[in-house]
Amino acid sequence: MVQVLSTMLRRLRNSRAIAAKQDITQAVSILGTKARGDIRLGDDCAAIPDGDGYLLLASEGFQDSFVRAMPWFAGYCGVMVNVSDIAAMGGRPLAVVDALWSDTSDAATAILTGLHDGAQTYGVPVVGGHTNMRSTHNSLSVAILGRANRLLSSFDARPGEVLIAAIDLRGRWHDPHPFWDSSSALCHTDDAARLRGDIQLLPAIAEDGLSRAAKDISMAGLLGTALMLAECSAVGMTIALDNIPRPAGAPMERWLSSFPSYGYLLTARPEHAAAVLARFQARGIAAAVIGQCNTTQRLDVTWAGKAETFWDLAQMPLMGCAP
Repeated sequence: MVQVLSTMLRRLRNSRAIAAKQDITQAVSILGTKARGDIRLGDDCAAIPDGDGYLLLASEGFQDSFVRAMPWFAGYCGVMVNVSDIAAMGGRPLAVVDALWSDTSDAATAILTGLHDGAQTYGVPVVGGHTNMRSTHNSLSVAILGRANRLLSSFDARPGEVLIAAIDLRGRWHDPHPFWDSSSALCHTDDAARLRGDIQLLPAIAEDGLSRAAKDISMAGLLGTALMLAECSAVGMTIALDNIPRPAGAPMERWLSSFPSYGYLLTARPEHAAAVLARFQARGIAAAVIGQCNTTQRLDVTWAGKAETFWDLAQMPLMGCAP
């Protein structure tokens, strides 16, 4: 089992998804870690103080290969992943805009239909954007505006807090990509309202003071996302892989590499953990304490009684966004 764990962690460490997060270091070296004194770079959204709350601003871009292969789903994801970023910051989405490049009007139609369907599913209006149907490629970028009364942030995890994973397992693999999709099948159904209610859990948890740090599980997978959270908060973490909510039959390595449509990591004080878990479980979302924050600046994992270090941030930063 030791060799199996070591081999799996090495493959995850050397994955393209983790390498893509390391690319952020170049942007950070040019732009710095703060846009201005009170806006830090490295969170799921920019949090701009506004009155008694925050405006949240985020964007996502999609590569030509994905947009060309799955144009409707790319448009749908343009809304879905941005809404997830807003929720991960403790916010509620207000509106999206898109920038679309396509080589035919048929391609544009499929992309825009997916964008429209995602907006309808999550109750977020598309209020404008840019359209070019005479391009040499098919690309999509979607930006979102939201608002939070009380933030969840990548920078506010503290040693001694527990790490919670909340993932909607009521989905399917969206082959050939590493997506666990528990969302798009509910488009145009009465269950779409459930998705909107599930998103509301995150701002409610923030506003009730049950957590102050969170990230949505991104293309970097669960361990990569935990690493980003640890780096921004300047903490270490120990994660028990056996405790991670996982669909029946899903191989561990594939699951750790996956990008769930609804998946979050949150930290909480131990006395608040049960209340956080209960919020998710009451809506049929799998949630469990999977680890704890510490002062080591390492991400250590255990599996079937074996332990190994996945990453040592003191030796090798990931994004360069540490305080």
